[in-house]
Amino acid sequence: MPDTPGRPSRIRRIAPVAALVVLLALATAGTVYRHTLVRLVRTLTLFEPDRIAANFRTMGDAFDARIVHRGPQSWPFRYAPRPLPATYTFRGETRDLAAFLERTGTTGLVVARDDTIHYEDYRQGNTAASKAIAWSVTKSFVSALFGIAVAEGLVTDIHRPVTDYVPSLRGSGYDGVPIKDVLQMSSGIGFDEDYGDFGSDINRLGRAFACNAPLGEFVAGLQRERPPGTFHHYVSMDTQVLGMVLREVTGRPLAEFLEDRLWKPLGMESDALWLIDGAGMEAAFGGLNAVLRDWVRFGRLYLHGGEWNGRQIIPADWVRASVTPDAPHLQPGARVTSTWVLGYGYQWWLPEAPEGDYLAIGVYGQFLYVHPGRGIVIARSSAYADYNIDGDDMELETIAAFRAIAQAMDGGPS
Repeated sequence: MPDTPGRPSRIRRIAPVAALVVLLALATAGTVYRHTLVRLVRTLTLFEPDRIAANFRTMGDAFDARIVHRGPQSWPFRYAPRPLPATYTFRGETRDLAAFLERTGTTGLVVARDDTIHYEDYRQGNTAASKAIAWSVTKSFVSALFGIAVAEGLVTDIHRPVTDYVPSLRGSGYDGVPIKDVLQMSSGIGFDEDYGDFGSDINRLGRAFACNAPLGEFVAGLQRERPPGTFHHYVSMDTQVLGMVLREVTGRPLAEFLEDRLWKPLGMESDALWLIDGAGMEAAFGGLNAVLRDWVRFGRLYLHGGEWNGRQIIPADWVRASVTPDAPHLQPGARVTSTWVLGYGYQWWLPEAPEGDYLAIGVYGQFLYVHPGRGIVIARSSAYADYNIDGDDMELETIAAFRAIAQAMDGGPS
C-alpha cells in the first residue's frame, strides 16, 4: 500500500521506455542472461492496463517459485448461492456494488459464511483454478507462521532483536530492532513504498528481484530513520525480515513450513506457488500465489481464532494479538503517528469505526476480509490498473462494500 493518496503514476510513463531498452538487449543477449532479461521486461510492464490481469494470474510461471503442496484430501465447502447486495454506503453516498467491482478491476470474489460459500465469481480470464498473486496478503500468512514458530518455541521472545536470530543484519538499520516492532510495521526503517514512483525503494526492490538479486542483501542495505516502536510506517521489508527469522529458526524454506503447518492441515484444495529470489529465499513480503478458495480457508482459520475443526493450528492468543492494536501509533485513525488511517496488528489491518473485523490488503486490490461477528470471510483478487491514482480511497471504499456484503449475508443489521 502507498503511504499517501493521489500520486500520479510516473511508472506508467517510464516503464515502457525501459522495457524497450531491455527488449533490444534481449536481441543480442546470450542464453545465460536471456532468462533474467525476460523477467526484467515482465517486471517493467507488470502493471500495464492491458497486461495486468493476465500477469497477476501467471506470476508463478514468469518467476522462479517453490511449490507449496496440497495434502491428499481437500476440506470441502458447502454451497448455498445468494446474490450480493445491490448497494453499499461510502462517505454518506449510496453506491452501486456491481459497478464498484467492475470499476476496480475485480478478477475474483468469494464470499463465505463459516463453512458455506454464498457467492463466487471470476472475471478477466481468471477461473477458480487461477493461482492469484496475493501480494501483501502474503504478509498475514507469514504472521500466522510466526505465531506457530513462537508456540513451538523456535522463537523464544518477540521482544528480542531480530539480529539475535539473523546475524547477517547486524550493522544494518534492523540491528537491535525488536521482533515485535517489525511485526507491527514500526521498525523505524526508511523505505518508500510508492509503486507510482519508478525510483522508489519498492520499485528498486522489484527490479533487483527480477534480476535474481538476493532479497537479504537488499534488506541489509536499508537504514533507520526513526526509533523503533514509535511510528507506524508500512515497510514491506519488515515482513521479509520476519521471513528471514523464520528461515533461520526452522532451518527450512518458508514454503515447506507453510505446507506442513498450514497448507496440508487446512485441507487446501490446490498447490500454491511462492516466488523465490536468486538465493532460493521466498518473497515473504508478497510472493504467494494461490486459488481464492484457499485464501478463504485461511480466513476461516482466523474466523475461529486459529482453530480448525477441533484442532488449534495457531494459538488463540496469537490470533487475538495479531488483530489488536496495542499502542497509540497502531490505532485506527492515528494519523499523527502513522502513515495511514487504518490500524495495525501483527501484519493485519484494522478498519476505522471497528466492528471487530480485520483484513489483509495487497497492492492493486487484493483483499482477505474477516468479520467474526457475522461469521464472514471475503477474498478478492483484482487487477486495478488505476491503483496509483486513487488506491487509498479504493481500499477504504472496499471495506465499506465488504461490510455491506457481510451484513447482507448474515441476514441484516445486528
